[in-house]
Amino acid sequence: MGLFSKRLVPFQVTICGIDELGFHCEAGVTHVLSLLDPGWPEPEALGAYDPHRRLELRFHDVIDANPGCVPPERLDVEQLLTFGRDLTAARSTHLLIHCHAGVSRSTAAATLILAQTRPDRSAEEVLLAVVRQRPRAWPNLRILELGDALLERRGEIVNAARAHYRRRLEREPWLIEQMIDSGRGREVAEAGRS
Repeated sequence: MGLFSKRLVPFQVTICGIDELGFHCEAGVTHVLSLLDPGWPEPEALGAYDPHRRLELRFHDVIDANPGCVPPERLDVEQLLTFGRDLTAARSTHLLIHCHAGVSRSTAAATLILAQTRPDRSAEEVLLAVVRQRPRAWPNLRILELGDALLERRGEIVNAARAHYRRRLEREPWLIEQMIDSGRGREVAEAGRS
């Protein structure tokens, strides 16, 4: 269930991973943003959803270009922001954002859509709202960097992510090695910046 206050956004938002999609098929979802690896099969659970608008973007959960990986690009973030702009026009909107685990790509996308919807709110407030729904959130820095530039937030979203990474690593220092080993060392380095 979406936990964002109606004071923050005028629509419901749910963030999940592929293995959780079946739990939301009767939740009145009107819009689905799917962030999948290239070549990954269509999630079967989406077939049980009521008719909805859907945007599917395909790129890997990477923050830098790597051989054999398709990183998120500016066009991908432009498309997700365009999709997000249309949400406030519909009544009783319920947006479901999913990636593979509901941790990185989906939480970054949710942060950007909420920041776009509420430019009057700080990026820190928006990111904290996402983290309240998804405590394991580790938003993809590349998506946030691209979105920060497109939304003209002058680094505010990236700074909020730095603070979030820092808090996570202070609570769970074992993540440092895991993130570095998975090619996400730049995010760990960002946590050390002020």
